[in-house]
Amino acid sequence: MVLNLLCFWTKQREIPMRMSGQIYRLSLAGGRAFTLVEVLVSLALLGLLAGGIIAGYVQSARFADWQAHSLAAHALALQRIEQCRAAKWDTRASPPVDLLTAANFPAVTEPLNVPEAGTNATLATLYTTISNLSFNPLLRMVQVDCVWQFTDGRWFTNTVVTYRAPDE
Repeated sequence: MVLNLLCFWTKQREIPMRMSGQIYRLSLAGGRAFTLVEVLVSLALLGLLAGGIIAGYVQSARFADWQAHSLAAHALALQRIEQCRAAKWDTRASPPVDLLTAANFPAVTEPLNVPEAGTNATLATLYTTISNLSFNPLLRMVQVDCVWQFTDGRWFTNTVVTYRAPDE
């Protein structure tokens, strides 16, 4: 293209070029151009490259969205764990107080703390399981399962487990 313009401006058919001390003549009359097949192949490759870049961007955005949902579900499960850890369980009191029971922590459904637009809030259900592990010494296991559905319809569960002894 540049050579054609240069030829048009100089009204010459050959352009002298100096390379490594010798003068070469570049003939524009017998110059080669790209064939239609070469142009189509290069456009196809460019289309594949652009499609790959767009698909990669979409996949990374989707993965970031899933990460946000998973982190919000984990935070919700940790919140319920903290409620269980704060429950009064005092065996030395008269009468003994035991508020760390499964009946005090029923299954609840709450929205995940993720950005939303309109009515697309993601709801998560928290299931709390409290199990006696040992009676001497007293020890209980608290397990919280946070079950939530991603935008593609698949279900996921975030689980947090901790152990708890009575207040003393």
